[in-house]
Amino acid sequence: MIQFGGEIVNSRSSMQGFHTSTQMGSGHFANEGFGKASYFRNLQVVDWDNNLVPLSNLHLLADHPNCYDIKAGKNNVWGDYFYYGGPGRNSKCP
Repeated sequence: MIQFGGEIVNSRSSMQGFHTSTQMGSGHFANEGFGKASYFRNLQVVDWDNNLVPLSNLHLLADHPNCYDIKAGKNNVWGDYFYYGGPGRNSKCP
């Protein structure tokens, strides 16, 4: 298993009752796309023989999609890619 992405630790949520306002990436949601959201592109892995291999079986996970999200894609220029991020606490993520 190989993991890419971001992580936010919200250690005080139980004390304050709110999600953290810490942003992930640029602070923009994945659907805002290029120029706004953070991204990884041309995703590949190195195999046992030290060769670059395209990804297969990519799975996406966003634990709190109203706070931070992710969106994948594939094209001839960027290969496999994903946008990710978010602002943290907002009107849909109290």
